[in-house]
Amino acid sequence: MNLQQYWETSREPRYSLLFAFPLLLLYEGLSGLLAGSAVAGVRNGADVLLKTVFIALGGRWGLLVFGLLFLGIGGWIVWRDHRRRTTPLRPKLFLGMFGESIVYAMFFGQTVALLTTWLLQGGPTLLAAAQAGPVSTLPLGTQLVVSLGAGLYEELLFRVLLVSALLWVGLKLEWRRPVAIAVAVVGSALIFSAFHYIGPYGDQFTMPSFTFRAIAGLLLSGLYVARGFGIAAWTHALYDVGLSLL
Repeated sequence: MNLQQYWETSREPRYSLLFAFPLLLLYEGLSGLLAGSAVAGVRNGADVLLKTVFIALGGRWGLLVFGLLFLGIGGWIVWRDHRRRTTPLRPKLFLGMFGESIVYAMFFGQTVALLTTWLLQGGPTLLAAAQAGPVSTLPLGTQLVVSLGAGLYEELLFRVLLVSALLWVGLKLEWRRPVAIAVAVVGSALIFSAFHYIGPYGDQFTMPSFTFRAIAGLLLSGLYVARGFGIAAWTHALYDVGLSLL
């Protein structure tokens, strides 16, 4: 398989969603292990937001319904995509996708930092302030849970669901498609950044940190469009895990 074939094949929904599945297992498994419960303990904010309605309506049963819907919809998309293809799954592609995610994660923070510094005309002190947050004071295991959840649930919420919803609204308002896409991507990036200042573990608002996360949201949206949900989720998770381990 040449590079172009890899690039096109790895973006197929069956590869993208199956690649993200181990991230789901790692996050839910580690969070349950640390908290001793599927609903207790510190969890990623996007995860909590997505599950809140289900838990409010049915408690643990509502959480079960959420899990079944989440896995059912994902499984149906994989099955539908697989039926449309003439080639079988190639497990070796997942190794390439993981390596690709590692490379993106290694350079992601530096790229966002350079763009933030250029935009705000700041230096190392400004950049450190942009990346700091209260999550870094939590125990390492909890930081890893939050980091893994950020990759999975924040990409699901802010890239898959929010970008799609904003694009749908723009098209319904009869905006030109390029305009609707631009508004959806920028709007989701701003909301993604603002989301980090909400809740008991939300950061203290500063313009450097808001700008840093908004730019990160723009780049993650671009990565999602270019490489699919799975690679965007793993890149986000690996970047956040790297920050926790440093």
